[in-house]
Amino acid sequence: MNGIDVRYHTPEIEHSSPELNRGLDLSLESTKDYLHQIMPKLAKHELEALTTDIRQFYVKKYHRRRVPKYGSLDKGFDDYKLGLFFKAIDDDRFYMLFRYQAVLGLRVGEAQRLNLCNIDIQNRELKLKSEKSGRLDTLRIPEQLLIETIQYIRKYKPEIEASVGYLFFPDRTKQGYARKTPYFEINYIRNRFRHYAEKAKLNDDVYDFSDESNNERTKRRLHLLTTHSLRHYAITQMSKATNGNLVITSRFARHADPSTTMIYISPNKKQLYDAIDSVSINDIDAMKKRLIK
Repeated sequence: MNGIDVRYHTPEIEHSSPELNRGLDLSLESTKDYLHQIMPKLAKHELEALTTDIRQFYVKKYHRRRVPKYGSLDKGFDDYKLGLFFKAIDDDRFYMLFRYQAVLGLRVGEAQRLNLCNIDIQNRELKLKSEKSGRLDTLRIPEQLLIETIQYIRKYKPEIEASVGYLFFPDRTKQGYARKTPYFEINYIRNRFRHYAEKAKLNDDVYDFSDESNNERTKRRLHLLTTHSLRHYAITQMSKATNGNLVITSRFARHADPSTTMIYISPNKKQLYDAIDSVSINDIDAMKKRLIK
């Protein structure tokens, strides 16, 4: 192909062009320029193979695998733990942000960007763009949560206006603050979640350690409770409120596939164990009856 031999059996782009082998510039810009030169000359299947190799190399180098998966472990809050968690929060902004996750099941990236324009006070509706599908959705805001939201907006009206309407504004007066986003960054939210979990004595729920694909990274503790656990809790509560109606619960969770919703619904461990015991007892009783006969 014009003197350039491109092979795709390794994650790296190999070539036999002598002029490219000598003094090869591996900077990002030069690599992009080189790819722009050769890509128009590649056939469709060659472009697909190149894309696959780049993606596989990226995953191998940077993707953090969390194994084993938590399986049937309950990743959601129960009422007692949730009460302890919210009692430990001393910042109104995080209290409201985590409330929206625990009540309406928002993903952390959706809660992060809540804006005044998302809230229809008259109709008690929350309008938001789904983080996963990009679809526009609406949710009913419970009356108590709406009252708390209005009180919060009134209390922090100047700060919210300065942040272009974003409810969860950063503290720009903090020394060393240099961020440009008018709302909390996700890593900071996760950091504060862990802080409040520790404060509430809920930080010991570790189910395993990460299996890092990059040997230079140290293994991390995998906590049962994360910001996503608040979404697990909200979806489980909706399932209970609707007597297990999967259609309504899936609509509430904004899942395209109802089977995904099942992953989020956390059965009460005591109910599960009682059910197992009752089945075992029934089997024993049936066996006794057969023996007596």
